[in-house]
Amino acid sequence: MGDHHQHGHQHGQPVHPAVAIQRQPHWRQHEHRAGSATAFRWSVILNSFLSAFQLVIGLGFGSLALVGDAIHNLGDVAGLLFGWGAEKLSTRPAQGRFTYGFGRSTQLASLINAILILIAALVVVVEGIQRLWQPVPISGGPVAIAAAAGIVVNLFSARLFGRDHSHDLNRRAAVVHLLTDAAVSAAVLLSALVVQFTQWHRVDAFTAIGVGLAVGYSGWELLQEALMIALDAVPRSIDLAEVEATLRAIPGVDDVHHLHVWGISTSQNALTTHISRPLGAVDDMALLHQAKQKLAELGIAHSTIQLEPSK
Repeated sequence: MGDHHQHGHQHGQPVHPAVAIQRQPHWRQHEHRAGSATAFRWSVILNSFLSAFQLVIGLGFGSLALVGDAIHNLGDVAGLLFGWGAEKLSTRPAQGRFTYGFGRSTQLASLINAILILIAALVVVVEGIQRLWQPVPISGGPVAIAAAAGIVVNLFSARLFGRDHSHDLNRRAAVVHLLTDAAVSAAVLLSALVVQFTQWHRVDAFTAIGVGLAVGYSGWELLQEALMIALDAVPRSIDLAEVEATLRAIPGVDDVHHLHVWGISTSQNALTTHISRPLGAVDDMALLHQAKQKLAELGIAHSTIQLEPSK
């Protein structure tokens, strides 16, 4: 029988690369990537100023679509603050009853972000429907400028997170906020230009409704995935059948059962399983090292493997 706690420096031998990461202090295993704090900090600052600017222009010149964009930007700010705080909390060392540390805080932040997106979308849609019956004259020029600013700020903020956000749900929640709001701003910009040249003021209400529905759809998808991970579902980035097939293909493995894969945080995956092998036919340490190395290649850096004799 063996698990990852039985690996490492054996009789003066160096630690096997496949298990080196698992022998690091817990906080190092969950340390977030370089530049993360900078991305969150600047995104919060830029979106705070953008929200205030768009609210002033939207209210001052009568654009509900722009007010909706500003509301969603405020959701961005709240969501980014939750995500930033969650990343910091996830690096705290395991203690007391929290034997896995606080990595799940990033999942909770993703769930809150999704709810914020849905609330903002509902507000915009309801207000947009009301505006259809009571159109309000708007001034297209200032609204177009504020919307263009929204596109620039949100695309720049999303770029700050780099290209690795797809592997972390918490970061992806932040990027979803930013990219969907860039799309919102683009729709508002187009709407403002149409109003400016046609004076058809209802287009602002139609745009607000469309924006709200699009934002709501992205929030619903994010909510579904956040709930799945909260319920210990296999992370979307992991193919469970591939994991089992990979373990079964290791020489000396007769059977793989009690296989469980879940997310410790939005960027760290864990696995437990039982592997059956013939007693004395294979070197247990070599088998375990090979299994852990292959699992690491599949995106699972934390694994506990119990070896059992074949029946």
